[in-house]
Amino acid sequence: MHHDILDVIRNIQDLYENNSSLAVLKDFERVLEETDMYVYENWEDGELAYGPKVDRHWITAGFMWEHSKMPNPVAAKRLTELGCKVKYQKSQLVEPRKIRTPEDIRPNSKKGKLDRKPIWIVEIQMPKKVAFDIYKGYMDKMKNDYKDSKPTESVAGAAPAAPQAPAGATPQAPAAPAAPAAPAGGAV
Repeated sequence: MHHDILDVIRNIQDLYENNSSLAVLKDFERVLEETDMYVYENWEDGELAYGPKVDRHWITAGFMWEHSKMPNPVAAKRLTELGCKVKYQKSQLVEPRKIRTPEDIRPNSKKGKLDRKPIWIVEIQMPKKVAFDIYKGYMDKMKNDYKDSKPTESVAGAAPAAPQAPAGATPQAPAAPAAPAAPAGGAV
């Protein structure tokens, strides 16, 4: 089986046009992040090849890596422990050659010849429940962090806080008390 670079590009364009698919992909990636997949070799170098495809109970997405940068299969165990299904397969990516010489052009065309580049495809089927549970935990954490960072309200009857200088103002020493006024008439 082979994958065409144009299909990959169309898939990414569709993601940006469809907010719900982009949100699903963000939830999918959040699971990968929370399970620490990116500490294993080459996992952070993967690119989306296809998906996310949402079924009744599953979210499926495929990611690709250069053949020389196969992602560490030990990391997939973290996902399988959550109920995910992970498949590795060798494939090829069909992409146009950069035109540098006349031999790089397809016959009867102005386009570059198509080259097949060996790649790894890792397909991950994730239960929707896993993505939802991790999203819910993430939102709970965000709410708690927000509550902890809110300033506490002052208690009734407490002394008001000292006025604050505007941002960027240099602090100044309090002004000295004014000297008593001299009596009128001149001599003291």
